[in-house]
Amino acid sequence: MSNQKELTRQADDIIRKHIMFSLGAGLVPLPVMDIIGVSVIQLDMLRQLSRLYGVPFKEELGKSYISAIGGTTIARIGASFIKTIPGIGSVIGGVSMSALSGGMTYALGEVFKTHFAEGGNLADIDVKEAKKVYKEEFEKGKKVAKEMEKEKKQSNDDDDSDVFDKIEKLAALKTKGLITEEDFNTQKERLLNSI
Repeated sequence: MSNQKELTRQADDIIRKHIMFSLGAGLVPLPVMDIIGVSVIQLDMLRQLSRLYGVPFKEELGKSYISAIGGTTIARIGASFIKTIPGIGSVIGGVSMSALSGGMTYALGEVFKTHFAEGGNLADIDVKEAKKVYKEEFEKGKKVAKEMEKEKKQSNDDDDSDVFDKIEKLAALKTKGLITEEDFNTQKERLLNSI
């Protein structure tokens, strides 16, 4: 039982990591390149899930299932092509494509995680049933992706605050004469460059 829990935890980690990659790839400003990038990420996720569950992996079969189950939804293509609108199009398209990409990656991951956990492999997946599960998981996936984006932004904001706290501490050390002006400026520049 604990072995199954550990497998599930590792599978969830793989899926979350690939959602993060998909969120980033969805922001690629070039139409179609974002879709290609996300597809590569999803294929890698499938490869890693296959390895985790000891399922033989065939790249061509993986690509065909990703396409058959996840498809190239109209919304995904629309979000990608919105990026062709000069200026604001790349921003709106990037945000839309990022959320869609994260949701789709989550849904595909959940479909294959469940299938592999039940002893299935790439050769015996029921595409019709997988599409049904995918559709349900996609709605959850969009929420998960948005939450992960929010966490990432919060983490980045916290990192920035931490940098400024360190600069304040350095300034206090300089004021007390414990470090030189030159040391202060060198460290301050290093910290600011890390943002």
